[in-house]
Amino acid sequence: MANVVVVGAQWGDEGKGKIVDWLSEKADVVVRFQGGHNAGHTLVIDGTTYKLSLLPSGVVRKGKLSVIGNGVVIDPHAFGAEVERLKDQGVEVSRDSLRIADNATLILSLHRELDALREDAAAASGTKIGTTKRGIGPAYEDKAGRRAIRVQDLADPQMLPQRIERLLVHHNAIRRGLGLEEFSAEVLLEELTSAAPKVLPYIDATWELLDDKRRSGARILFEGAQGALLDVDHGTYPYVTSSNTVAGAAAAGSGLGPKAIGYVLGIAKAYTTRVGEGPFPTELHDETGRLIGERGREFGTVTGRPRRCGWFDAVAVRQTVRTSGIDGIALTKLDILDGFDEIKVCTRYRLDGKEIDRLPASQAEQARIEPVYETVEGWTASSQGGRSWVDLPAQAVKYVRRIEELIGCPVALLSTSPERDDTILVHDPFQD
Repeated sequence: MANVVVVGAQWGDEGKGKIVDWLSEKADVVVRFQGGHNAGHTLVIDGTTYKLSLLPSGVVRKGKLSVIGNGVVIDPHAFGAEVERLKDQGVEVSRDSLRIADNATLILSLHRELDALREDAAAASGTKIGTTKRGIGPAYEDKAGRRAIRVQDLADPQMLPQRIERLLVHHNAIRRGLGLEEFSAEVLLEELTSAAPKVLPYIDATWELLDDKRRSGARILFEGAQGALLDVDHGTYPYVTSSNTVAGAAAAGSGLGPKAIGYVLGIAKAYTTRVGEGPFPTELHDETGRLIGERGREFGTVTGRPRRCGWFDAVAVRQTVRTSGIDGIALTKLDILDGFDEIKVCTRYRLDGKEIDRLPASQAEQARIEPVYETVEGWTASSQGGRSWVDLPAQAVKYVRRIEELIGCPVALLSTSPERDDTILVHDPFQD
């Protein structure tokens, strides 16, 4: 049995929620390994819709253990609110079903405030990144700066004032520079003290727990947030998130060694979307782009912002296949392309008159690249709800096969509607 990592192969919002839920039925443990509550998953189970931002998708399934790994940054009050929402929907959330890494970093109110101040200032100057203003970036900065307050610190109230003092030396210097009132140590202590009861029941040395599970033969599903093109190293920097979103982060963000990973499943839409700012070579600003957005109900789960829509970018996904070591692709939302007379796929980029086959690292070059398209014949029959290849129009099958050729990776799963059972399984990742 292979332990499986699921990563977004585009700019996020690829439909990971449905695929992770579909796979979690076979998994024993589901692990979130990076990001925070800035990423959203929507799950539909037996007609009930669950919207998750921080908790792993496995938490809504009985008998599964969900783990929030050390690579995640956790807003304790947002965590508590999400747990309560699930409980109100009849989901049992307890230590038996959920654990939190004791060495995970906390997001605090001063992180949220700083995030919003920076983004608003950037927007005024025309250089905004498009963050969710939830404090994710500043929390990761404090982690890297070795001044973060971590989950385990909540269990040691006598040491909290010392931790807070170290943190505020940095943050209050920034606030003074911005002409803001300094943050009170007493207010921050109260914030942390009130959050402790929401978090402490779930904390554990999760690296050890996961290693024990692995050794006992448990099937582990690693769940990433956002997409690989938002990776802080390999994405469209600086229009990226503040963590590593590629598959390699599953090992560091969970505490398990890389040999524990057996299969990497990338999730990609049959077209491309992006939320927020940043380059998007295949973006459509016409009626076709609007139609794709309407059909696909392309609005962010967390932010509600409309997603930018465009044709499938094989160059970007091909690059993601390589940087994440993707073994197979779960292709989602094929049905949204039903009824188009012709469909375009970006096979290369044109940069300053020359064709290239990769996404350049330079921000200036990313802004100048133009897509080189190949036109594929569309299909008029419906692919929606297809559960086997014979249910699909012949041209839809040809489209999928062409995508496989262009990205250099096989399609392991094919999703034809939001319903979990409307999925064609080509290769079971857990059986690799």
